[in-house]
Amino acid sequence: ASILLLKARAVTSEETRRDLRDAHQRVMSVAEVQRHLHVSGIDQIEVGSYLTKLCESLASSMIGESQPITINVIADEGRIGSDKAVGLGLIVTELVINAIKYAFPVAKADAVILVTYEIRGPDWKLIVSDSGIGKQVDSAAETSGGLGTAIVQALAKQLDARVDMVSNSTGTSVSVTRATFTSQLQRGV
Repeated sequence: ASILLLKARAVTSEETRRDLRDAHQRVMSVAEVQRHLHVSGIDQIEVGSYLTKLCESLASSMIGESQPITINVIADEGRIGSDKAVGLGLIVTELVINAIKYAFPVAKADAVILVTYEIRGPDWKLIVSDSGIGKQVDSAAETSGGLGTAIVQALAKQLDARVDMVSNSTGTSVSVTRATFTSQLQRGV
C-alpha cells in the first residue's frame, strides 16, 4: 500500500495520482479486514466496528480541511465472515470514495455521508448515501460507469446481492441488498 502512495507522489498526471490513491484505499480496506481477523483470532468480524473503522480510515486519508465531510455509520449488531467482510468493505470503500470525490464539488456546511447496514437473518442491506449534489442517473450512464461501478457490481454479484441507486438534487443513495430484504428503519441524510 505504501508503494502506491509513493508512486502517486511521483507521477505528474493528476488522473494517475488519483487512481493510485484510490487503489491504495482499496488495499487498505482489505488490510482493515485482516487486522480485525488477527485481533479477534476468529473468522468472524463485528460488522459495525469494522465499517466504523474503515470509514474513519477513509475520512482521515481522503477528506481535506477545505471541505469537511462527516461520515456516519449505523449498523445492526452482528458478525459476518471474513469473505463477506472483504466484499462489503470494498463496496463501502468504492461508494464512500465516490461520494467524497463527486458529491461535494463546492464547500457545503452540512456535507454528510451515511453508511447503514441492516441484518435480518440471512438477508442484509447496505446503503451508502450522501447529502451532495446528486448524480444524473440514466441507463446509458449505469452501463458505462467507471471502474468503481464495475467493482461494486461484481462484488454485489459475488455476495448474491443487487445494486440500486436513487439520486436527486439533495444527494445520492446506493443500496446493495441481499435477497428480499425490507427496511424497517426510516433513515435519511
